[in-house]
Amino acid sequence: MKLKVIWPGRTRNSEIRGIEEYYLKKINQLAKCLIIRSKEAKGIDERFAARIKEIEAIELEKHLKDDYIICLFDKGKEMTSLEFARFLEKVALNSGRVVTFVVGGFLGLDERILKRADFILSLSRMTFSHELSRVILLEQVYRSLAIIKGRQYAK
Repeated sequence: MKLKVIWPGRTRNSEIRGIEEYYLKKINQLAKCLIIRSKEAKGIDERFAARIKEIEAIELEKHLKDDYIICLFDKGKEMTSLEFARFLEKVALNSGRVVTFVVGGFLGLDERILKRADFILSLSRMTFSHELSRVILLEQVYRSLAIIKGRQYAK
């Protein structure tokens, strides 16, 4: 199974960045995973949200090939960790493509990215910062891989 996680910009919070690196290392013990930090829109006032999301969409699209694209979106499908593991296993086996997770910036994802998605996933009905969402996704990917491989994972 090959995985990619794409998001605009770097994680500014060093503690969160450390947790990202921790989970990426654990994930890579079970499956090949690459984090891609695309270019983020900078210097544009938040009042121009549509323009910011458009710029970030252009940059995200540069990294989307013939992948199985899973976008994180608050109105996406929610799953338990076990359901997510079974889903991820099924996608990896049946699609034969790289499974790519796309996480938006602080304003979320542009509609054109969501339209390209093969699946739209919600981490929760709660709202998380985009940086914290990255960590939650990585933790759940690791948990899913551990479940798929039959390894114990602390609850």
